[in-house]
Amino acid sequence: MNPIPELSPQLKQLRLSGILDSLALRNRQAIEGKLAYTDFLSLVIADELARREQKKLTMRLRRANFRGEKTIEAFDFDRLPHLNRGMIQDLATGRYLTEKVCLLIAGPCGTGKSHLAQALGHCAVRQGHDVVFTTQSQLVGSLHAARATGVFERRFQQLARVPLLVIDDFGLKPLRPPHDEDFHDLVAERYERAATIVTSNLDFGEWGDAFPSNRMLGAATLDRLRHGAYRIVLDGDSYRDPKPLTSNPVPATTAAPAKKR
Repeated sequence: MNPIPELSPQLKQLRLSGILDSLALRNRQAIEGKLAYTDFLSLVIADELARREQKKLTMRLRRANFRGEKTIEAFDFDRLPHLNRGMIQDLATGRYLTEKVCLLIAGPCGTGKSHLAQALGHCAVRQGHDVVFTTQSQLVGSLHAARATGVFERRFQQLARVPLLVIDDFGLKPLRPPHDEDFHDLVAERYERAATIVTSNLDFGEWGDAFPSNRMLGAATLDRLRHGAYRIVLDGDSYRDPKPLTSNPVPATTAAPAKKR
C-alpha cells in the first residue's frame, strides 16, 4: 500500500509539503537499505531543511537585486596583481558585517569595483544576511519618489536597517539638495549600526566633490563613512576593452555590368 497519497494533504496542512519532493526516493532507499525508522525520518527532515534554506537563499538573492551572478569565485584576481587577495578573502568571511563598518572601494572605470562589491554581497547573502544593492542615483531617486508618494519614512527605514547596503557609483553624479541631505541622513542612521559597501571612480581624496552644494554636509557624511572603514583600491586596465577592428574589411559589392540589348 502506498501511503504517499494520504500523507500529501497532511504534510501540506503542516506546511511540510516540500518533503513530498524526495519522499518516494527516500522511501525506496529506506527499503533497499533496511534503514531504521529514525534514520529514514532524519533523511526526510534534512531534505526539508535544505529545501527551506535554498528557498531563503533564493529570496535573499532576489531582494538584493544584484546584476547577474557576480561572485567571488568568478572574480578575476589575476587582472589585479597588486590587490591584496588575502584581505578580500578575509572580508568574504563577513567580519566587517559583525564590526558594522564600511568597505570603501575606489578605482578607475572597468577595474571590477561593482563585481567585487556584489561578490562580497553575495557572500553575505549565503551567510544568511539580507543585502540591498543599488547605485547612488537609484538610491536617492527611490527616496525622492517615496517622499512624493508619502512613504518616505518606510523606505528610509528599510534602507537604514538592512544588514548590508551596497552603494555603487558614488560620486558619478553630484549630490544636490535634497538628495545630499537624504544621503547624509541615511549614512548617519546606519553609522555603527550596519555595514555599508561604497564604490566610486573617484580617488578617496576626491569624494568630497560629490557634495558641491554643501561641503560641510559632505565632510560630515564622509567622516562617518571613513571611520573604521576598510579601503580597497583597484588599479588596472579596464576589462571593458572594445573588440579590435577586423584587419580585412569586407570589400564593397561590385555592380554587375548592364546587359547589351
